[in-house]
Amino acid sequence: MAGLVKVACVVVMCVALVGAPLAEAITCGQVASSAAPCITFLQRGGNPSPGCCNGIKSLVAAARTTADKQAVCNCLKSTAGQVPGYNDKNAQALPGLCRISIPYKISTSTNCASIRF
Repeated sequence: MAGLVKVACVVVMCVALVGAPLAEAITCGQVASSAAPCITFLQRGGNPSPGCCNGIKSLVAAARTTADKQAVCNCLKSTAGQVPGYNDKNAQALPGLCRISIPYKISTSTNCASIRF
């Protein structure tokens, strides 16, 4: 009887682990929140604020998998297109000014699906 209880417990634990949700990918809400301090820079240029650079750095650090990186790329692309007065050249200069490496250009014309990470 004790052996049957142990087997039942193991089965229940396995079912619980298999049914547990996987870690969620980065959401566009997270991307928009992290990139929000960059809006003024994207519109006017100059130097990005420390908050802008920290937000972009946190996105790069959080995007560990290919799916995460593509999600960030797609969200940056769609979010940038919603910024009034958005300047693509400012967006493309952002990684260099923040001293971070992003494997694609931040642009409304970037094809995130074709990027291999």
